[in-house]
Amino acid sequence: MKKTVRVVVVDDNEAVIRSVKEYFKNSEIVNVVGGFTNGKDALNYLLSSPEAYDLLMLDLILTGIDGIRIIEEMNHKKISKKIMVLSSFKDDFTIRRVQALGGSYFMLKPVDMDVVNSRIMDLVTHKEEINIVGASKIEMKVSSLLHDLGIPSHVRGYQYIREGVMMLYAEGGMATLVTKELYPKIANKYRTTSSRVERAIRHAIEISWSRGDIKLMENLFGNSIDFDRSRPTNAEFLSTIADRFRIDTKELVM
Repeated sequence: MKKTVRVVVVDDNEAVIRSVKEYFKNSEIVNVVGGFTNGKDALNYLLSSPEAYDLLMLDLILTGIDGIRIIEEMNHKKISKKIMVLSSFKDDFTIRRVQALGGSYFMLKPVDMDVVNSRIMDLVTHKEEINIVGASKIEMKVSSLLHDLGIPSHVRGYQYIREGVMMLYAEGGMATLVTKELYPKIANKYRTTSSRVERAIRHAIEISWSRGDIKLMENLFGNSIDFDRSRPTNAEFLSTIADRFRIDTKELVM
């Protein structure tokens, strides 16, 4: 029997709550049992009905009281739940604060609901739960790097590249099996096909090569790529970025 996850969404934007409910309305695993835009109302529910939910999807900016205060009050009452923080704040202080308070995951807004779904599945199955907040910091760094490389976040290939880099970073050794292993895994998460994943990533790299920061590209790819003649292959692009973050892991998760 599949385990059902009861989720409460707390966000000051009613449209966000509606979109989460809509996304999961047919899910056999995720059940959105509540949504609040007001921090005080949310806290009252969370403290009075801890048996009614398993995971809290929490924004930090709220009316009444903020998300950090909500986590603090839950800790004070010894209510231990999975907490996924979705925030527009990306400073290290905020991330460390969430981590110190026991947050399970931190995602930078705007978020892709397919990615949110994947992270919920990871939390439910306890997958890669070792230093999961540290991993989210790396995901944020990857997102920032892709923006610097000129890849807009609304392009589908942006999401696929970010997911692919995180998979390569976590699993290693997959770079030589991009077509057979990486594309199918990304396709499965985003409910699409491997060929569409490959094309979308290639298109995003083409955009990057035409509008990205040349000095940053030279720093990343060195002399392995002829900038006047060709772009890196999908595998070269993904593995190079993953290797960069694998080398910098110690610094990023400290």
